[in-house]
Amino acid sequence: MSDINVVPFTDVMLVLVIIFLIAVPVAIQSVPIALPKVRYEATTTKPDNVSLTVRNGPGGTCEVYWLLKKVDQKTLLDMAVKKLEDQIKKVGGVQNITEENMPEAHIRGDINTQYKCIGAAIITMQQAGFQRVGFISEPPPLAGVRVE
Repeated sequence: MSDINVVPFTDVMLVLVIIFLIAVPVAIQSVPIALPKVRYEATTTKPDNVSLTVRNGPGGTCEVYWLLKKVDQKTLLDMAVKKLEDQIKKVGGVQNITEENMPEAHIRGDINTQYKCIGAAIITMQQAGFQRVGFISEPPPLAGVRVE
């Protein structure tokens, strides 16, 4: 009887593990911020949703990121309007827009960000036509446990 040689299989598995260890940190990119620790209601993420990150900039300015791209207020408004126009074309017209296929704006705001920065992002998204603007937060430890 001959046994199966597992050495090549093991070599391939080790190479794949190393590749994944290198590739995963590169694939997961975000703007570093500290999210507020609050309880939240889980939302379903749709691929059409817009993810914004807002934080304080140098000298009391505001920094807004559309995914990982830093944008100013005018560019944010233009990009948001274009996003909605593309969605309307995708569903076949305004008459076909429903709550299920309407994209949402999700804002991740650093815990130390001035309200004027967050408020400006909210107003800009509403001016563009987004009906639903929500906030992404980080739940405190044991958020599911009720403590009284």
